[in-house]
Parts: sequence; structure tokens; C-alpha cells
Amino acid sequence: MSNNKKKINFNHSFIFFFLINIFCILSFKFSNLKISSILCLLLILIIGVSHGSLDHIKGKKILDKLKIQSTYIFYIIYVLISVMVIVTWMLLPSMTLILFLIVASYHFGKEDTDFLINDKSYLNHLLYFFKGILIILAPLYFNFQETIEIFKLLLIDNEVFYSSLSFIETNRVIQIGIICSTLSSIYLFLKNFEIKKFVIFLDYFSILILNYYLSPLLAFTVYFCFLHSIRHSISLAFELDTYSITNGFKLFVKKALPLTILTAVLCFIALYMLSNSYNLDSAILKIIFIGLASLTFPHILLEYFLEKNEK
Repeated sequence: MSNNKKKINFNHSFIFFFLINIFCILSFKFSNLKISSILCLLLILIIGVSHGSLDHIKGKKILDKLKIQSTYIFYIIYVLISVMVIVTWMLLPSMTLILFLIVASYHFGKEDTDFLINDKSYLNHLLYFFKGILIILAPLYFNFQETIEIFKLLLIDNEVFYSSLSFIETNRVIQIGIICSTLSSIYLFLKNFEIKKFVIFLDYFSILILNYYLSPLLAFTVYFCFLHSIRHSISLAFELDTYSITNGFKLFVKKALPLTILTAVLCFIALYMLSNSYNLDSAILKIIFIGLASLTFPHILLEYFLEKNEK
């Protein structure tokens, strides 16, 4: 069954790589065609957020292990962590952003690669971080100023932070980070070699192509929704039905729908409130990135405790 999962993920990466090449070329050819930020938000809410909408089922496994019957405890803790992240971002935006980028790098690297790797060593976890950091560094390399403008919209207004970015730009830190990401991908590919691990390079070049042709927001949206989230959804579908991926997906959609809808409703309420103080694009950027941060931290903590529980 593990081989079937690898095969499906390989086919998914190949199709994604093929389609984004066509999409990026068309976007470049018709450069006057603009994709609105509201469409990016809708895609993230519909496809991106849904891959974490089964966290309540995973949380129940941990509660059962701890012999806690009330599922409300899980929801209360999960929401409190999310709210705490948002409050911390308001108070210490620079520190919270940096921490989020570090955690997100590890999360993206691990979730996009872990299904290929049997070894759970500490070295591999470090390699996952360096592999995933490409998602953060690629927009800075290809669209530095535009990415900085996004940081500014995320309440980052700190001289130390911007002087650090200037240091990063002038001392080729971004290039060095991309080289480290490249080397980690090569190592993960060659260690215990099998042809299906070529997925690593398909994903690597897909991320570079997306950020070369597209704006940072659109590149991230396409990656997050159609590569990262769908891959994670495939894993969840296998967990729900190991014998039929089609039925597994049907079960996944049914179980993910309630929390996905709830998250979308809360996001649009927040968007309405923010639109009173900011223009629509600025409000959407805040919703996307601060909102994702508030969901990412409890999601990753849950995955961590679940893995510990399984061990």
C-alpha cells in the first residue's frame, strides 16, 4: 500500500510540474492578465485549509490515549493556541514572522518528503528544514522587493528587521540558503535510492518555476493548494480507506467540510472587519498569512504529539 501511495504522489508531482509549466508560460505570455488576491484567498480556504480539517479526528486519538472523554478540551486548546499566535503577532510581529517562517520551512519540507523516507533520524529532520526553506527563499530571490512589501503589510515595521534583510540581500544569504536546500534535496534523493524519489526534484523545480514567473502571493497559493495540500489530502484519504483512494477522498471531503466551512466563515468575518481599516488586498494578505500562521502552529503541534503517541 505504501508503494501505491508513492506512485500516486509521483504521478501527482509529475502532473503538477507539467501543468504549472503551461500555466506559467501562459501567464508570462499574457502578462496583462491579473489574478486577484480574492481568488488566492478562496483557493486557500477551499483547498489549502481543508487539508488540516481532520485535526479534530487526530486530536481525539490523543485524547483517547490520555483517557480524556470530552472532545471539547481539544477544541478549546486548539483555538487558544490559534488566538495566542494572532495576539503574539500583533504584539511582536517581527519575532512571530521569523518563527513562523522557520516552522513553516520544516513543515513544508517534512510533509512534502516524509512519505518517501523510512529513516526518522535527526539528520533527516534537519534536511527537511533546508529542503522546505526553498519555499521561503525563492520569492525573496526572484521578487525581493515585492516580498518585502508583503512583510510590511503584515505589520512588520522594525528597523532591526529591515537592516537584517539588507544584510541578507547584500551578503548572498539567500543564494547560500538555496544551495543548502539543493544539497539537502540531492542527499534525500540519493540516500536509499529509488526512482520514485525523483518526486523531490520535480517539486524543487516546480517551486523555482512558480516563483520565477509569478508574483509571491500567486506562487505560494499554487504551491500551497495544488502541491502541498493535495499531497497531504492524499495521505489522509489513504488513512480513511487503505483499499480505495477514491472512497478515501469521498470520506475525506465529507469529514473535512464542516471545519473548512467554519474557517471560511471566520475568515470572511475578519476580512470584513479589516476592510474598514485597510484596502482589500492588504486585508486579504493579513488574513492569508497571519491566519495560516494561527492554524499552522496548532496543526504542527498536533502532528508532533500524534507521532510521539504512535511511537
